[in-house]
Amino acid sequence: MSQKFFIKIATDPDVDPVKCVVGMACAAQAVNAGHDVDVFFAAGGVRNLNPGQFEKMSENGDVAVDMLVGLMDKLVSGAKLHCSFGSVASVLGKKEGEGALCIPDEKLSWEGPPQVIELSAAADTVLVY
Repeated sequence: MSQKFFIKIATDPDVDPVKCVVGMACAAQAVNAGHDVDVFFAAGGVRNLNPGQFEKMSENGDVAVDMLVGLMDKLVSGAKLHCSFGSVASVLGKKEGEGALCIPDEKLSWEGPPQVIELSAAADTVLVY
């Protein structure tokens, strides 16, 4: 039986990379299991969308780049991805439409707190990393 998962990743990978990897891995597992998955990157978690971040995490010995790219590829192909436009602007200094993230703009829904509430209220399961 398919369930609806809402997974919010708000942890900065520069602070706790393992938590970010676990969040993405759980989201990818939910996709693999055939569930309906929404992943929302917010606050410091938007750094996971910054080009070069996976290489930085790998250099620190946290996890291999190939694994991170594989997880993100699974999310891009099988989940609905959302990011906070405010967090991207304040944390990364980037804006929607610039094509400045590691995921193409057309694969992301640029949203804010109202959508977090809406998505979490509609989910069967909510996970926050």
